Amino acid sequence: MTADDNGYRSRHYSAGDGLRLFYREYGDPVSSATPLVCLPGLTRNAADFHDLAVRYAPGRRVIALDYRGRGRSAYDPDPRNYRTEVYVSDALHLLAAANVPRAVVVGTSLGGLLAMFLAAHRPGALAGVVLNDIGPEIESAGLEWIKRCLTRDMRPGTWDEAAALAREVALDAAPDFADDRWMTVARRSFREDEAGVILPDFDPALVDVFAKEDPPPDLWPLYGGLGRVPTLAIRGALSDILSSGTFERMAEAKPDLVRIEVPNRGHVPWLDEPECVAALDGFVSGL
Repeated sequence: MTADDNGYRSRHYSAGDGLRLFYREYGDPVSSATPLVCLPGLTRNAADFHDLAVRYAPGRRVIALDYRGRGRSAYDPDPRNYRTEVYVSDALHLLAAANVPRAVVVGTSLGGLLAMFLAAHRPGALAGVVLNDIGPEIESAGLEWIKRCLTRDMRPGTWDEAAALAREVALDAAPDFADDRWMTVARRSFREDEAGVILPDFDPALVDVFAKEDPPPDLWPLYGGLGRVPTLAIRGALSDILSSGTFERMAEAKPDLVRIEVPNRGHVPWLDEPECVAALDGFVSGL
């Protein structure tokens, strides 16, 4: 079985409520190596993991999900379904549909929270977890910035404007990125509709749902569910979502936690930084 011109196979499956969801599949689907299942951030999609997936595809299967309402997955007719427990159900259905009995889950931001929920629901399915710039405490200032960004006008007139907008929204997350890298980020964050209008690549209804959400509950008990699951935690040194204090407490609560801090990165590291590559290679091979 070969990949398409993009380096991956396009796959669809049905969620528990019948919604049609999309995922990318890289590598050999019958590889004996433990697969990677990649879960993106709140408004992000599977494209964020393309470089990581291509790097690991020669040796193992890699699956990257578009959540409902993002990327090439269907938009939910009931926006109230844009919530954590539904995403967890969708992820569990993905494991079943893709025939993945056990995996290393790589979760960026929201994806890391979902990995913790998966550990609580089905710990035997997790060979390991990677938490990318997320933990059991989320800084309120970072959340407020995300809300402000999502509620502003996100309809750039040109792709150059889209790249500039991607840079502005990221704040200081990647101060060393050149213009061409921001264009790559923009191409993975926006899409063109039939009329050529550039739009964010997610359901606009998601913004209203997120803006009305209550503050996150106490997630430390959920983090405790990772007690027996090998875990790598990655923090951007400039992160406004995962504080250095929380990062230290995570290590105290889980002594076997593997941690790295990525210099010159905020929320979130892109997982192609040399520190991330080395840590991921060591962590995955060690499993």
